[in-house]
Amino acid sequence: MPPYAPGTMAQSLLEQLSRMTVIVADTGDISAIARLKPRDTTTNPSLIMAAAQMKEYAPLIDEAIGWGKTQGGAGASKEAILRLAMDRLSVEFGLRILKLISGRVSTEVDARLSFDTAATVDKARSLIKQYEAASTSRERVLIKIASTWEGIRAAEILEREGIHCNLTLLFGLHQAIACADARVTLISPFVGRILDWYKKSTGKAGYDAPEDPGVQSVHRIYNYFKRFGYKTQVMGASFRNLGEITELAGCDLLTIAPNFLEELDRTQAELPRKLDPDKARAMTIERIVVDEPMFRKMHAADAMASDKLQEGIEGFTKAIVTLEKTLADKL
Repeated sequence: MPPYAPGTMAQSLLEQLSRMTVIVADTGDISAIARLKPRDTTTNPSLIMAAAQMKEYAPLIDEAIGWGKTQGGAGASKEAILRLAMDRLSVEFGLRILKLISGRVSTEVDARLSFDTAATVDKARSLIKQYEAASTSRERVLIKIASTWEGIRAAEILEREGIHCNLTLLFGLHQAIACADARVTLISPFVGRILDWYKKSTGKAGYDAPEDPGVQSVHRIYNYFKRFGYKTQVMGASFRNLGEITELAGCDLLTIAPNFLEELDRTQAELPRKLDPDKARAMTIERIVVDEPMFRKMHAADAMASDKLQEGIEGFTKAIVTLEKTLADKL
């Protein structure tokens, strides 16, 4: 049955979208998650920082600091306690979110480790250990890692251990293919941030949704994955307008901020499917072998991906530093 047919009872865009795409809430606000009831939820340092500023979540900060002191022991330095408390805060948010949803939560590794494979692996193992100590299966957690070459190699190791990964800050096809070759569970192409770069570089005020560079990037990645039978799922992220979301109807998953989820729920209109695995499998697409030299060559040639990956890591790092200061002030 089609998602919507003229003359039948009107359905919201959200109702139609949810029948062809898994809807994920992109927020650290636990009250918003309770209200919206998504299957999955993603967080990142910026979202956790924003949520941590809300008075209702002050007890989580106190709990995280208390846990850091206990785990650090009597002789632990302030810096060591702070690192433990930061990790615990992410896990505490994740645990509370998981009580409200049936699916998975994404918890991000410290962005400052984005170019350190071994440290990323160690941090991911530590986070999963905390979830499992709280009786939460690793199957319900996705570890978010930046899509650097080093981050992708860390994810490859973790996936072999049954620790599932969500590769974030992804802007180029080379990053996506490297992730799929590493058999990561999920990638998150950043639609809106790609649009931001093109608007700034071209001076254009905007793009029609089908011509949106971020939308087109996800179409290329999705079609490539389905054409060559990759199991890695594509989750569009970072949206600037409703058109970007509706142009990706049929994508494996979309992680959407609460304001757009509510707008989708209020809007009644026909929503045709834009991404289809059967159509993708019939496409003529050239296969690309992305080893490390090719990855670095393609990344250097893609100014947008290079700029936005660096900017994203720096932005998440800034959010982490700000959050650390909040916790340090309470120590």
